[in-house]
Amino acid sequence: MAQKQKKSSPKRYKMHVKKGDTVQIISGADKGKIGEVTVSLPKESKVVVKGVNVKTKHMKPKQEGESGQIVTFEAPIHSSNVMLYSEKKKIASRVCYTFTEDGRKVRMLKKTGEVID
Repeated sequence: MAQKQKKSSPKRYKMHVKKGDTVQIISGADKGKIGEVTVSLPKESKVVVKGVNVKTKHMKPKQEGESGQIVTFEAPIHSSNVMLYSEKKKIASRVCYTFTEDGRKVRMLKKTGEVID
């Protein structure tokens, strides 16, 4: 008898971006666009970026006499397709982790040396 494997939710990944970070899209239809992360979805390893990956949805009327509508919203994008962006130097960079003098672990941009947290 073959045993059924139970499906578990995908593993929660540590992501290099957080809510509030400024990022640049590095691949896909919106490549090159810059925006702020509004929602972080670590279980799916995705982020929602303001003004990027905008989708339209046609909504049917729910009640009698109500008219249908077209709703636009930002869809999630995979976190591997975004890169942290430096506002000061106007450049996208990979992230590395370092410790401050007081022993706190912080994120730092590799190209500029700018500390984010």
